[in-house]
Amino acid sequence: MTVLRIDPFRREFDRPTDQVRGRSRPVPPMDAYRRADEVVVQFDLPGVDPASIDVTVERGLLTVSGDRRPFEAAGGEVVVRERPAGRFTRQVRLADALDVSRVQADYELGVLTVTLPRREETRPRRVEVAHTVGAERPVVEAGTPDAGPATAVDGAADADSAAA
Repeated sequence: MTVLRIDPFRREFDRPTDQVRGRSRPVPPMDAYRRADEVVVQFDLPGVDPASIDVTVERGLLTVSGDRRPFEAAGGEVVVRERPAGRFTRQVRLADALDVSRVQADYELGVLTVTLPRREETRPRRVEVAHTVGAERPVVEAGTPDAGPATAVDGAADADSAAA
């Protein structure tokens, strides 16, 4: 069952074009995994103020956005700056099997964890198999043509015997 619809290669193919056009933005890496009754998506957001993080779900699209402030070298000169800074947005398309009305988000130690439970009606269920001990079976008398296994249910005649 598909729970998330993402294209991991699209981002890699679009990156060089975006850089040439000056549209390069930081995109937080993510991991997603499925448990029995939920999907968990984790985003690496080290150094991001939790107050700047915005998580929304609309029309099956999970959007995580926020702002990572650039490091300020108080009283010093920046020699190397490799960590991305600025506004970021990451979107993940969600499957219909997820209950978006019960999404939870938690930010701890630089990791945003978004938990998406599966809708109740899409969860696997164990179906009990009923069995009847000593059930009566139809008896076919000798010399009578076998009309098949049709039997009456709740006292109602089946369609073949009602037409006869």
